[in-house]
Amino acid sequence: MNGQRPALEPIRSAYRLQYLTDEQLDQLQEATLDILENVGVKFPSEKALRVFSEHGAQVDHGTQIVKLKRGMVFDAMKTVPRYFVMGARDSIYDLQLQDGTTYFTTDGCGVQVCELETGTIRPSTKADVAMMARVADYLPSIGFIWPMVSAQDYGRTSILHELDAVWNNSVKHVQSETIMGERECQYAIEMATVIAGSREELRKRPPLSLVVCTISPLIQDEAGIEGAMVMAQAGVPVVFLSMPCLGTTAPATQAGALAMGDAEIISATVLMQLVAPGAPVGHSMMQAWADPRTGGYVSYPRDARGRYGVVEMAHHWGMPSLGACYGTDSAETATWQSAAEPALDPLLAGLVSPEIVTGMGLARTYTRLYPEQIILDNDLYQRARTYLSRMDVDDETLAMDAIKAVGPGGHFLAQKHTRTHIRTSLVRGVTHELDANSKYRDPREVAREQVKHIIETHKPEPLENTQQTEINRILAAAGKELG
Repeated sequence: MNGQRPALEPIRSAYRLQYLTDEQLDQLQEATLDILENVGVKFPSEKALRVFSEHGAQVDHGTQIVKLKRGMVFDAMKTVPRYFVMGARDSIYDLQLQDGTTYFTTDGCGVQVCELETGTIRPSTKADVAMMARVADYLPSIGFIWPMVSAQDYGRTSILHELDAVWNNSVKHVQSETIMGERECQYAIEMATVIAGSREELRKRPPLSLVVCTISPLIQDEAGIEGAMVMAQAGVPVVFLSMPCLGTTAPATQAGALAMGDAEIISATVLMQLVAPGAPVGHSMMQAWADPRTGGYVSYPRDARGRYGVVEMAHHWGMPSLGACYGTDSAETATWQSAAEPALDPLLAGLVSPEIVTGMGLARTYTRLYPEQIILDNDLYQRARTYLSRMDVDDETLAMDAIKAVGPGGHFLAQKHTRTHIRTSLVRGVTHELDANSKYRDPREVAREQVKHIIETHKPEPLENTQQTEINRILAAAGKELG
């Protein structure tokens, strides 16, 4: 199987750009420490409050607000690993997070699907999760997988059925953004242990990681934080994601929103280190804006610098970063808006080099799946990946022999050098595919054709029978307990 599968194609940028100066990063970190020490963060979890109390934090059990002295913060942050492994079913796709390498994923948690054949908009199902996992498994631009839509046909246990669907249709790492709650996370760990083979292997090469969202301003989610504690104790990576909305749930300035969101992330990270020192934790923030005329949620204005500066904030703390890219407010795919809003994202993210990045493939502000959009987003990714690679300049590429042979006014088509390189010098994207009459095709039709081909022909190795039997047992137990 390994010999037939393409290697991953992460972004390894030859160039770097610093969005925030060292002085600005120090200012932002100082603001975060001020918030943690003097304002505090609400933890609506008695389990979390008990851990903080036992370690000497200032805890108000009435308001559930925790305040952290900077010494406690820095002591806890010293145990956060700068890099960690995100394991996969097939070890060739293990992700060893490292400086200068950026792995992208799909977008996730959509609730609607536009059917390829009919164009019908309907609620998403487990079958849709499986379909898009197969497409994401095929694309070398996708380093790991978020379940792209919700398995709404499985009720409360949908989050576990999404894992089953992805693992049966991909050999890559799975990162869930929806598993919440202590029992749900315990079941997910059981499933991940089946994939890994043992609890020891789960710690070494966890095939599962989790994204947990905070609640702006300055609140942790009870189910999210208690589930994260379970994951941390098992050695499963957890990424804390703050989503401040400028003007409503956050200050109306980017710096203020960054500092406040950072306080949410760092407070949760401290808790994980108190629970399980050395637990792998990631840092992420996705700013949005409130439209001052309507109060509506705007995820993509013209100025989205906060998406990239926050990567440097994570690195300033010594943490890996989950960068925010893609996702469009366009209600439809293949519109000018759906391309313009994320077009610069993979390029600008590549310049600041987060370790992992979300996420390709959804429209309508992360809620609607057009299966072909992942192909269009992949095209933007591959353009950025090429732009960020260094151009080859050597004796062969300078082509001096060919230039001297052709001379002024000649033609290069007959040259051996041209015959050697012409087929690889033009790399066609979805915008330059030709029809039978050598006319450029509609990019959306090209994308639809490609995604249909992947769905019909790409068959990732399914789970072993013993693994599937055990996972079915876990799903049945979860369904009986959780409903």
